[in-house]
Amino acid sequence: MKDCLALGHGDHISEAMAATDRERAYLTFSFRVKDATSGKPLVSLGTATNTVWNDVNEISERSARRDPQWATTKQLRDLTKGASKELGLPSQMIQEIIDAFIAKRKQAHRPKLRWRVSRGPRRSLGWIPFTHQDVKINGSIAFFRGRKIRLWKHRDIQGRFKSGNFSQDARGRWYCNIVCEVERQTINRTHIVGIDLGHKTAAKCSDGQELLQARFYRDLEDKLAEAQRAGRKRQVQAIHAKIANRRKDTLHKFSRAVVNRSGAVFVGNISSTWQIASGAAKATHDVSWSMLRNFLNYKCDHAGVAFAEVDESYTTQACSGCDARSGPQGREGLAVRLGVCSECGAVHDRDQNAALTIARLGCETLGLKGSGSLVL
Repeated sequence: MKDCLALGHGDHISEAMAATDRERAYLTFSFRVKDATSGKPLVSLGTATNTVWNDVNEISERSARRDPQWATTKQLRDLTKGASKELGLPSQMIQEIIDAFIAKRKQAHRPKLRWRVSRGPRRSLGWIPFTHQDVKINGSIAFFRGRKIRLWKHRDIQGRFKSGNFSQDARGRWYCNIVCEVERQTINRTHIVGIDLGHKTAAKCSDGQELLQARFYRDLEDKLAEAQRAGRKRQVQAIHAKIANRRKDTLHKFSRAVVNRSGAVFVGNISSTWQIASGAAKATHDVSWSMLRNFLNYKCDHAGVAFAEVDESYTTQACSGCDARSGPQGREGLAVRLGVCSECGAVHDRDQNAALTIARLGCETLGLKGSGSLVL
């Protein structure tokens, strides 16, 4: 397999990055909080955070009923002014909650989001945002609102501390996540990678690398069902945490390997919602395409690698060599893993053909039109 980007495109990658990119990137450093120091203080702050979130959520929903224009950030801040004194939260923290709500609302394209539940079997995992003014880090100790919170600090923090949050996992363990502004790296690589996402193969790269079918949930499904039937809540939480950790670890390693060898990365914008509705819910949740895209996005951002999501419509049917739509179609075509183009006679692996087509579409998206060409 040759590089899918031939000589001549490299300069165009540099030009595209220089024209559209910033000089700074952001990294998140995550440290587990020592259990003895988390306890009630973080739990109570998490409850107060949920209260503010739910109030803002209700205000946003009610305003959308009366006015097609949703409540703005300024309006939400004005309507929650008394919450700081009532709940014992700093005003900056309330502003962080509102900003996070606005960002999620924009992403979801709807004025009302899910409620954050503080108690009961379906409670939301704890989440407490903060700014650099709220937390001071000294060695392995975080000073937060007059309290010492000890961390399992496994690496040094780099860059300029901007913001962060305390978050809770399924086992109830807390983590301190610190967002830092760092200098963007500069790269000179000319290798372009297109990635096709799917079920048979979770992710297939245009240069041949693949992430095999994900079975993070299915491998532990029987143990999880047994623990749930027996009412062993702690074991259920531990299994859910293990599934999540395995998924994150695998996706981190795969995305890092892709970014380390690439000058540009393009991935298809396949919809998880449609796949879940079509009856592939377990397989779709298991691989978590959105998490993989997120990992690729921020890793590319830090490494100075171009990244874009492209419309993957017809990428499986279109020949990566001549662009003729001669590939298998419909649900019946899903079983066809190797195809021959009726126009040019090229023999394609289904997923790799789609990945090569995505790489070509990505080049067109960024205007990478040099003397080279995409080849097998």
